[in-house]
Amino acid sequence: MKLFSRRQFIDRIALTACAAPLLQHRYLTGEPMSQPGSRLEYVDIEITHGKIRGVRIEGVNIFKGVPYAAKVSAKNRFRKPSPPEPWSGIREALEPGAPAMQAPRRNEPAPSEECLFLNVWTPANDNKRRPVMFYNHGGGYLIGSGGKSSQDGSSLARNFDVVVVETNHRLGIFGFLYLDEIAGPEYSGSGNLGLLDIVEGLRWVNENISVFGGDPDNVMIFGESGGGGKTSCLYAMPAAAPYFNKASIESGPGVRMMSREMAQHTTDRVLRELNIAPVDWRKLLEVPASDLLAIQKNFPMISPYLEKKNTDSLTKRFSEGFGPVVDGSALLSDPFDPAAPEISRKKPLMVGWNEDEFTFVAWEMKDSEFFKINFDQLHSKLESQFGEDTQTIISAYRKARPQASAPDILVAVASMAMMGLGSVEIAERKAEQNGAPVYLYNFGYKSEVKIPGTDYPLGTPHAMDIRFKFYNEDIPKDESQPEAGFGGNRPDRFVASRNMAELWTSFARTGKPSAGGAPDWPAYNLKERPTMRIDTKCEVIRNRYSTELDMWRSVGKL
Repeated sequence: MKLFSRRQFIDRIALTACAAPLLQHRYLTGEPMSQPGSRLEYVDIEITHGKIRGVRIEGVNIFKGVPYAAKVSAKNRFRKPSPPEPWSGIREALEPGAPAMQAPRRNEPAPSEECLFLNVWTPANDNKRRPVMFYNHGGGYLIGSGGKSSQDGSSLARNFDVVVVETNHRLGIFGFLYLDEIAGPEYSGSGNLGLLDIVEGLRWVNENISVFGGDPDNVMIFGESGGGGKTSCLYAMPAAAPYFNKASIESGPGVRMMSREMAQHTTDRVLRELNIAPVDWRKLLEVPASDLLAIQKNFPMISPYLEKKNTDSLTKRFSEGFGPVVDGSALLSDPFDPAAPEISRKKPLMVGWNEDEFTFVAWEMKDSEFFKINFDQLHSKLESQFGEDTQTIISAYRKARPQASAPDILVAVASMAMMGLGSVEIAERKAEQNGAPVYLYNFGYKSEVKIPGTDYPLGTPHAMDIRFKFYNEDIPKDESQPEAGFGGNRPDRFVASRNMAELWTSFARTGKPSAGGAPDWPAYNLKERPTMRIDTKCEVIRNRYSTELDMWRSVGKL
């Protein structure tokens, strides 16, 4: 197993949002609400394609399962999304819509090809022009939904007077199978349908969000892990450009995406495994969705990822999978290579990562041996990944962190290699552009929770930031989610959560992140390289990780 495999970053099956009161729990988890004596305050509104009914809970109007596009199965499979068909009467928007095709998700509808639904949380449908926070869920490009409890938008809407929107969109083989070269112009953009679905969701926001008290001219897109990769692509997509004003890329830097050659390699294999000749590609439209999902399992759980264009990227290990494609149509170029996208020059950006991303991998792998290694074993662990550069890397990290143990160095190197280098590269490219500001951060609140089978604390693992930035650390935790208990039980976690949520919502409101009690956060520049470390006490650190990053540059990884 590759030590730093990103497939361990795929989210597990998740609950939809839940709250303490029984009635709210039934509503938010999709359990039947027609209980004797139950009373809900319904909210009926009219949007572009008909009337919908949501519900008001503790000062927040919630609308779930709202269709934002037409059907995408049968003859519309592998086609771009189009606006939804109008409906008559009042359509209930009280339960989440179907997630994209994947394994069943606990307390959500059965996954379906017909998955183009969104959820909205707003303080009121009062025509007030609040900032809109449009979130792209994680789970790589294969799983996930807009209905996880960790990313429920109620707390942000209630406490920070913002409108939150989240979509379900096509994933995996249904969202990223590249057919442009064999299917003709009708299927142009087929390798990026999951992204084009999100664009359609943004278009829906532009046309409808004022009814929800949101400002269509002040929209922030953001996302974590795979959602960060999607956000990176949207930041570079002409189709998305009219519909958002700022962005945040979180623990998922999408510097480079798949080439057409790599995507075609995947398509060729899919056709071979289904015994379909390229000339008969239309037979793909007749294959049962469950069979396509089964074929998808034969591919890597992550899409190919390119560290540098001048490296040998087309190895067998990285030459196939499902994810965004630089197709020259929907996605014209790599999002941040060789430069930040000109189309978003005037749009402020936040980018960053968690300090201990790798401990999530250890948790998921259920391998406690990583945290018993000595420095001799550390070298052998890293050598398969970094080859002749291994000793240079270890020496730099030991110099920068003289008190660190071998496991500490492992976590630091792996976390930087996974999410840090790409985040820094994005910040540098955006700063070089001399356009709108970019703000670089590290999330650093330390959880006391131990990795199972060890005495090693999680620290700040991948995905722990989700609950913190959504101000959801106080929502009852669901143990089916890997990040459910990551934050631990110390009361000070609420302080860190408040800081993070306030930074994010202020950025959504003004384009400059700020929080009460936090220092002024200067934009990133190539001289001082300021980074905001987010914790119970926030701190601006200039030229952070300078020794380590100089080394990464010297070995050609940055």
